Amino acid sequence: MGANSSSISELPENEYLKKLSGAEPISENDPFWNQLLSFSFTTPTNSADLKLLEEATISVCKSLVEKNPRTGNLGSLIKVFLSRTKELKISAECQNHLFIWQAHNALFIICCLLKVFISRMSEEELKLHFTYEEKAPGSYGTECEDLIEELLCCLIQLIVEIPLLDITYNISLEAVTTLIVFLSCQVFHKEILRESIIHKYLMHGRCLPYTSRLVKTLLYNFIRQERSPPPGTHVFQQQTDGGGLLYGIASGVANSTAYSSSNPHAFQINFNSLYTALCEQQKCDQATLLLYMLLHQNTNVRTYVLARTDIENLVLPILEILYHVEERNSHHVYMALIILLILTEDDGFNRSIHEVILKNINWYAERVLTEISLGSLLILVVIRTIQYNMTRTRDKYLHTNCLAALANMSAQFRSLHQYAAQRIISLFSLLSKKHNKVLEQATQSLRGSLGSNDSPLPDYAQDLNVIEEVIRMMLEIINSCLTNSLHHNPNLVYALLYKRDLFEQFRTHPSFQDIMQNIDLVISFFSSRLEQAGAELSVERVLEIIKQGAVALPKDRLRKFPELKFKYVEEEQPEEFFIPYVWSLVYNSAVALYWNPHDIQLFTMDSG
Repeated sequence: MGANSSSISELPENEYLKKLSGAEPISENDPFWNQLLSFSFTTPTNSADLKLLEEATISVCKSLVEKNPRTGNLGSLIKVFLSRTKELKISAECQNHLFIWQAHNALFIICCLLKVFISRMSEEELKLHFTYEEKAPGSYGTECEDLIEELLCCLIQLIVEIPLLDITYNISLEAVTTLIVFLSCQVFHKEILRESIIHKYLMHGRCLPYTSRLVKTLLYNFIRQERSPPPGTHVFQQQTDGGGLLYGIASGVANSTAYSSSNPHAFQINFNSLYTALCEQQKCDQATLLLYMLLHQNTNVRTYVLARTDIENLVLPILEILYHVEERNSHHVYMALIILLILTEDDGFNRSIHEVILKNINWYAERVLTEISLGSLLILVVIRTIQYNMTRTRDKYLHTNCLAALANMSAQFRSLHQYAAQRIISLFSLLSKKHNKVLEQATQSLRGSLGSNDSPLPDYAQDLNVIEEVIRMMLEIINSCLTNSLHHNPNLVYALLYKRDLFEQFRTHPSFQDIMQNIDLVISFFSSRLEQAGAELSVERVLEIIKQGAVALPKDRLRKFPELKFKYVEEEQPEEFFIPYVWSLVYNSAVALYWNPHDIQLFTMDSG
């Protein structure tokens, strides 16, 4: 680095970097800094080049870690950067490329150094490195200034105040990257850190007034999806899209404090633009996580989303995530499912989705769906997710949330597509077969064990209990639809009658007797009417008899049950799930960051 361009391979022997990390203190007023920062180094943006950069500069970084307590050169470099950022906004307005170029280079070096420092020491040790000064080798600095706080405030101000132009794009990206690096101490610890010095700086003191503006700026970065400027339009080399990095930090920071009108840090943002961006970006984990956070933690966003008349633009991408469950990581599937659960808590949503008619759902491969309501499609996808989970992952948490979403919708089922009605009964059939199989295994196991105490019995009782819980929930969902909207769902009654034998074994079962009363009554009532109509009836004629019977069926004969309503509640310690997940997304998507995978302790490499 220095006055001439540098390549990665030359960095370990670069004279300016050697001097920076050497034994001699360098004053912040030394002309050396102009020489160090006058490089046109191509900033790497792919993992291979970033890995090479880390390997090439590790010796320089280690040397600075060792020498900095005596030289204070890290502090001097940061002070040089801070002094140059004071005029950055004016430089952007005046198109002062040189000034912005050197400020970017200083921040790039700081970020590279910090990344190594943080991966090798605690936050307490890092804080000490910011206090070392040249005037007394090995001594601590005075308490009159806090360089970490100054740098953090400067980074936030840079992000929120410097306009995002072609010439400022790279320094804005570097500021976000450095902020993430500052927070990355967690990545190198397996346990969740309950206390963080950097977090305290960001949430208190001089940084606090900027927090809401930071969230707002990051959300607007997400909305705008700005691409890196083309070559020749700015002073730095071209970089790839910075969206992934901006997603990572936005998904980690955005929360209800940004919106609550009673909160002193509240701000306004264009919900229409935010909604459009969320709809367009749902294929990636980061946008789904951001949507979850906004819906779960912010009533204003949730109210706005539920009032939209084009809710299918948001729901369809979520359903597509669940449909392609085999290709998605489990965290992404959880987030998509929880979003559906949150939406189905609202009766208005549950009614409106059956009024939205969709044409030709190309990604649904099991059957050609030329015309189907959004509600019926939602039911199909959720049932498919349950069936996938039963045969593959067997995750009780996934089961519970799928069934809760169906239960929330059940009282509002309207004009169910015949295929959706069939799939509801088919799922019950699958559960019934599974129930019988486990029952048979339990009986055989018990018989075989009567004369032997050598081997422990498999816990069939627990398996049976879980299956019976799911069967009961399915019966409650069917019952809820029949008691609340039977006349709106002839296709469900048809499917019920077609597979009536399935329900026979559960009529006298003590776990299902009560809930079976209504279903049994409906089956008996309509079976009787069909028998009266004669044999060999067409599908159309059967549906006509069902529609007529639905009007004639006395509603007071159906027993009332408590309304099925489930509300999503976060686990007691949600950070145990979310913190590793957010950092795995940052690790996998940040365009200007590389960490050695062997150093990562917080999550496994396949969890992102």
